Amino acid sequence: MTGKNAMKTIAVYALKGGVGKSTFAVNLAWASAALSKRRTLLWDLDPQGAATWLLKPAKMVKDAAQAVFAKDIDALELCRHTDIEGLDLLAADTSLRGLERMLIDLGKRKRLAKLLESLDKQYDRVVLDCPPGLNETSDQVLHAADLLVVPVIPSPLVEKTLDDLSTFLIQRGEKHPPILPVFSMVDRRRKLHQASLAEHPDWPAVPYASIVEQMGNKRLPLGVFASSSAPAREFATLWAQIEHKLAN
Repeated sequence: MTGKNAMKTIAVYALKGGVGKSTFAVNLAWASAALSKRRTLLWDLDPQGAATWLLKPAKMVKDAAQAVFAKDIDALELCRHTDIEGLDLLAADTSLRGLERMLIDLGKRKRLAKLLESLDKQYDRVVLDCPPGLNETSDQVLHAADLLVVPVIPSPLVEKTLDDLSTFLIQRGEKHPPILPVFSMVDRRRKLHQASLAEHPDWPAVPYASIVEQMGNKRLPLGVFASSSAPAREFATLWAQIEHKLAN
């Protein structure tokens, strides 16, 4: 499937942490590389570096993650192969804690988009693991992404979370990529979860399962060690939906 379409960027984004954002990013990046056979880059923009840690990259350049934005280092030079064929990683590090201030000082609202343009001959799909919150980085992401995947935990706050995001997008007064909300950590035994799923039956839903926690022990995507598990199957289905949306 490589070479048939221009590079597309999928941003995994959440207003707050603890919703499984990095888990989504890693498993979707794996699905892109392993199932769609796309040349895939996972770009970890979150200073916490959970996706980076899960993919255990080879040699990294210290404190280089922020320097990419300041043109000190070529982004492509920092992309590292992972143990998964077809999947590379642009790793996070602690220097990203200062990224907000640096982006504001640069005054270039489309800096991330420009950096992604420099990668389009090398990759078919880029998955961004974004830091949570509404900030300068998220504004950069909105200029750069072709699709926003937004994991949310089923609860009465789901509507508020998405309303806050919608308000932010409206206030920007600019075009923004399509939003794909996805239920995360779903426990169908809980009434609150049942109610949320009933209100949004068309949203994809990834179930809570202890096997997902094993990613932290094995430091591998679910598709590598638990491909028949319910969460792995849902991530594969979700990726197929994403590919369909990107194609249309």
